[in-house]
Amino acid sequence: MIAVKRLDKQLMYLNPDHITCIEETPDTVITLFNGNRYIVTDRATTIVSKVVAFRARISRRAASRSAKRYLARNNHSSCFMTDNTEQDEVLSSLQRHTPFYSRDY
Repeated sequence: MIAVKRLDKQLMYLNPDHITCIEETPDTVITLFNGNRYIVTDRATTIVSKVVAFRARISRRAASRSAKRYLARNNHSSCFMTDNTEQDEVLSSLQRHTPFYSRDY
């Protein structure tokens, strides 16, 4: 979320993914994809730099070591099964499962 100030000096947070257009007439108008328009005191260049910083922060978090460690973690239901034979049976039954849309009736 990015913070912008409305004309009445209230702080408002917008999701930058919903912004479709930023117009800079004498006032800056932000148009969202649902058609809502907001008049803000911030300049268009300031808003664009806030959006770029927001996306860079998301990219940095996605590329961090903790995210890679989380994605590399093994999620084979081993947290509740202690016997490897039970786990092998569950995995083999999942591999034999035929998706519903490919079954012949």
